[in-house]
Amino acid sequence: MSRDVQVTFDAHDPRALSTFWRDVLGYVHPGPPGVDVPDGVDPLAAWDDFLEQIGVPEDQRNTRSAIEDPDGSGPRLFFQQVPEDKVAKNRVHLDVRAAPGLQGDERMAALEAECERLVALGATRQRRHDPEPPLSQGFIVMLDPEGNEFCLD
Repeated sequence: MSRDVQVTFDAHDPRALSTFWRDVLGYVHPGPPGVDVPDGVDPLAAWDDFLEQIGVPEDQRNTRSAIEDPDGSGPRLFFQQVPEDKVAKNRVHLDVRAAPGLQGDERMAALEAECERLVALGATRQRRHDPEPPLSQGFIVMLDPEGNEFCLD
């Protein structure tokens, strides 16, 4: 029997980091439990109202956040606030599949275009690895706004 997974990020600012990854992946912030969030209403604003109504102190309202695949096929990403800084390379990272089925110059051009989009969202480009057939099709290593490594693949 297979299991669903949730990927959890430690973060200083869960809301900001979840918003970055929402925009990278095309995910959505789910609404609060039991709250119907109408189209056009920001789910994060609905969360602010919900947390205020249930008495969560304002300084504790950004201790966690989550995003979900609107199609339900990708894993849920959860962001939890931690006090410590990131100090070493990630042992696990996400590969963002930005050029499926593409090869060579066409693949690398697609990865470069996605890299530019993500830099505009707050990512940092680390380095490019050109294709080295037969083992590597090429990829770009990046950092999210809190320094977590990920690859455009």
